Amino acid sequence: MTTHESEIRALLASRAEAQQKKDIDRLMSFYAPDAVYYDVVPPLRFTGTDEIRRNFLRWFDGYVGPIGLETHDLTLAAGRDTAFAHMLHLDSGERKGGLQASIWVRESVCLRRTEDGTGAGSWAITHEHVSIPLDPTTMGVWLPSDKDQPAPAWP
Repeated sequence: MTTHESEIRALLASRAEAQQKKDIDRLMSFYAPDAVYYDVVPPLRFTGTDEIRRNFLRWFDGYVGPIGLETHDLTLAAGRDTAFAHMLHLDSGERKGGLQASIWVRESVCLRRTEDGTGAGSWAITHEHVSIPLDPTTMGVWLPSDKDQPAPAWP
């Protein structure tokens, strides 16, 4: 594993911890000012950290307590100054209204490394895309208990 891969894995783990604890300031520290975030909720595209922050606060507000977030199947490719990762997250926790269902979320992340002139650098998320699987028979959210469960057949 390269140094860049180790740095990005640490960043993603720290980001997940900030999400679980609903630590918005720490979470936003991982995003570039001009980041673009595609989500499953309207308006679907959030541009810049102000919009992304508001979207995360909306997500946090849907939970009574901490958010359960398990990362699975993380795949990472890193170059000198760009990288991308894709993964699955099992999102769980007590939602407002008493809903306790867990949901699988797919995520892709693009990152850029910037240097400070001394050779030291840092990674920031420049693009993120999350999606939720759907049940093709109902066109509703698919809530499989097992990420490897086969999808329902089309009618």
